[in-house]
Formats: sequence, structure tokens, C-alpha cells
Amino acid sequence: MERLIEILEDIQPDADYETCTNLIDGHILSSLDIISLIAELEDEYDITIPAVEIVPANFNSAAAMMKMIERLQED
Repeated sequence: MERLIEILEDIQPDADYETCTNLIDGHILSSLDIISLIAELEDEYDITIPAVEIVPANFNSAAAMMKMIERLQED
């Protein structure tokens, strides 16, 4: 989770990723931020994030992203 927080802070440093649960719904991350984030996550965690996974529920919090990453790593 620590590495994920570092990646998020590099993309958008002005959020509290430990507690925030509305990164998408609250417009904290822009669509361009999400595109950058997807590329970073795929490289860092050696996963492919399919289009069907790119939904607000998977990106609204660091915890939700970590769950998605873990699920994709199992596939």
C-alpha cells in the first residue's frame, strides 16, 4: 500500500490518500490523472487493467485500488 500511496502522491500531491474515499466522485483525480495512474500501476505491479475495471468504484480510494491490483495479480 505504501508504494501505491507514493504513486498517487506523484500524480496528485494534494490529497489525503490514507482516508479519502471519493477520489473520482469528488473530482480529486482528473481523467488525465487516471490515465497516468493506470500506466503507473500496470508498470509497478506487472498487471493489465482492462477497460471493464476502469470504474469509479475501483479508483475512489487507495484501498479500492489495492483490492483491484491484488485481484488482477491473481488472474
